[in-house]
Amino acid sequence: MKTFLFDYGGTLDTSACHWFYVFQEAYQNNGLQIAEPQLREAYVMGERALAKERIVMPEDDFATMLSKKIKVQVEHLQAQSLLHFDDNEEKLRTINKLTTYCDSFARKHIAASSLILSKLREKYHMIVVSNFYGNLHTVLKAYGILHFFDEVVESSVVGVRKPDPAIWQLGVKASGLSASDCIAVGDSFNKDIVPASSVGCETVWFEGREWEDKTYDQTIPTHIIHSLSELLALYA
Repeated sequence: MKTFLFDYGGTLDTSACHWFYVFQEAYQNNGLQIAEPQLREAYVMGERALAKERIVMPEDDFATMLSKKIKVQVEHLQAQSLLHFDDNEEKLRTINKLTTYCDSFARKHIAASSLILSKLREKYHMIVVSNFYGNLHTVLKAYGILHFFDEVVESSVVGVRKPDPAIWQLGVKASGLSASDCIAVGDSFNKDIVPASSVGCETVWFEGREWEDKTYDQTIPTHIIHSLSELLALYA
């Protein structure tokens, strides 16, 4: 029996839309007009802070993690005089509104992904291979999809991050199969498809809206999809 190795962020929780654009939409829908270069800088600050510092705890669900990440973004924008608040309460309300928007977005897409995962689970084993902050088990459980996966290979736990192919090799090892019997599914061409292909996995690129608009070698992935539901036809 083949095993699916699923990326998590962007693949299962946003339908292949890079998380930056979800945050951008959240700011815009809350009347906060930040120019894209400045918002990208704030986004990167948030990602780096959570990756380097022990800000996220293992017990944090996704909304809690989002709130911490957004707090870093907002405070960076505030320090750059791009956001202004009358007091701390107003800042906290803004963080809560942005968090609620992003969490609701993820919940909607996770619900859709869950239907696909439940059908694939009838025929396949599944493993998550993801860059994350040490709380991925909590996130998957809170969203009701942890039970679909036999193993979770998380960067902050195993000590290796994408795009290092070694994390995909750990996913292969967890499957107990050869790489050729593993199907890696991810939205990031450079972090998922290229390294998973390099270790010998079959690959499915969930093509969507990436961080940068680039041209990719589309001969590398085994399959290219634009909706997670396409997996059901490919692997019926």
